[in-house]
Amino acid sequence: MKRVATYLRVSTSKQETSNQRRELEAVAARSGWQIVKVYEDAGISGAKGRDKRPGLDAMMKAVNAKEFDMVAAWSVDRLGRSLTDLLGILQGLHDKGVDLFLHQQGLDTSTTAGKAMFQMLGVFAEFERGIIREGECWACEGACQRHEAGPTSSEAGS
Repeated sequence: MKRVATYLRVSTSKQETSNQRRELEAVAARSGWQIVKVYEDAGISGAKGRDKRPGLDAMMKAVNAKEFDMVAAWSVDRLGRSLTDLLGILQGLHDKGVDLFLHQQGLDTSTTAGKAMFQMLGVFAEFERGIIREGECWACEGACQRHEAGPTSSEAGS
């Protein structure tokens, strides 16, 4: 029986991980996997690095100790929104022979096609994060333009 750790993450404190947990538990039951540990980062952006995500950090330490055979997550964007971070996670998993299953993408990195698809999904997760940032800046366009132009004479106190 495959020993599996699940990783759950939501970006804000107003969101819950319960749907992710329920779906991953159902997949594990159908697949004959044993969930041995659940790691969670609630209210933490996927743009944050491992050092700011205690659940991810603990999971990667357990990967190094080979405590399970596979990590299951709801989606690639739950793991992160930076291609560099995602590739680092994938490399860390595979260095220890730990596979990755992403439910929404139906992705299993124990296959060559799965590894390639994971890298492509990472590109799109990073792209989505950039679009979100641009939207935030557009929403406060005046503030962004003032920041780029520097203070006006009235804002500078003259």
